[in-house]
Amino acid sequence: MSRKILALTKYGDLAASTRQRFVQYKPYLKVCGLDLCISPLFPNAYLKSIFSNERPSSKVVLSSYINRLRVLLTYKDCDAIWLHYETFPFLPSVFELLPTLRNIPLIYDLDDAVFHNYDLHRYKPVRLVLSEKLGPVVRRAHLNMCGNAYLLDWARQYNQNSTIVPTVVDIEAYCPATPAKEGARPVVGWIGSPSTWKFVEPHLKGLREAVGEFSGRVLVVGSGEQIPELPDLEYRKWNEQAELRDLHEMTIGVMPLPDTPWTRGKCGYKLIQYMACGLPVIASPVGVNCEIVEHGVNGFLATTEAEWRQALTILLSDPELRRRMGAAGRRKIEEHYSLQKWGPKVAEMLCKIAERGRP
Repeated sequence: MSRKILALTKYGDLAASTRQRFVQYKPYLKVCGLDLCISPLFPNAYLKSIFSNERPSSKVVLSSYINRLRVLLTYKDCDAIWLHYETFPFLPSVFELLPTLRNIPLIYDLDDAVFHNYDLHRYKPVRLVLSEKLGPVVRRAHLNMCGNAYLLDWARQYNQNSTIVPTVVDIEAYCPATPAKEGARPVVGWIGSPSTWKFVEPHLKGLREAVGEFSGRVLVVGSGEQIPELPDLEYRKWNEQAELRDLHEMTIGVMPLPDTPWTRGKCGYKLIQYMACGLPVIASPVGVNCEIVEHGVNGFLATTEAEWRQALTILLSDPELRRRMGAAGRRKIEEHYSLQKWGPKVAEMLCKIAERGRP
């Protein structure tokens, strides 16, 4: 008998977190007799506004909340609920518990430190009222799937039925690029969203100076058009159909981050994309980056501007080292961060929980 899982995601499939932590598991769940029905809180139009640096209208937000409430009050024949982040952002805990009212098994999924939206909020009233808003739903979940150890430590304060499920990629889709022709212009690349572009800006001058010494350029994908027009700097809008082409154009992938409670909750998706495509990487030693990047093996970890400059110079000047590190990175993804490895595992976890639903 086919069983149904209702996925309450925060965003539509324009969001990488929705695609990587929910959508791509559909075929594996299907094999186990599970149908995945995805119901996003915010539609893709909401994300398009954000990507364009526009503030979504209050009308869109209100209609999204009303639709989420309608879903919670009318869904039926559901064997498990798979909740991403939270039910209603910035509403009290009682609203978070709505998915648990019908005694249907709950899976809670977390790939960002969204709890810091509340316990570290700049306004004291928000901290006082909402700092523990996610604790009750985590406590009642049959399983908490956390993207890294930092998130796992937080979840286990409330519920020991918590485990790490890293963000992964389909290594058949994310394949290495054809080797560049000898003498080709090197490209240092970054891919992301407007919300994370601010982490790159302090390094932009250094990146440009380093590639300039090798007649290269910097390729930025998805920053939300917040970058200056410069001859050695190219901006492209993020597009799902063009994403792999953009990654294949890169010679080196970078992921700078400041060390903050919020960034320690990041799951290294950029690094996983780069490395799956056979790119050597340079990243800040923050959170899960230190697990994904093996310093000197598949890339470099860099903190200071001098360390970033040194890592860039070494990689830009040595094509053979780039090839070796890129191959090592690809192996790391195949072994630890691939959909092919985690798809069956996640399907098995969810199948066991869904079996507790309908008799």
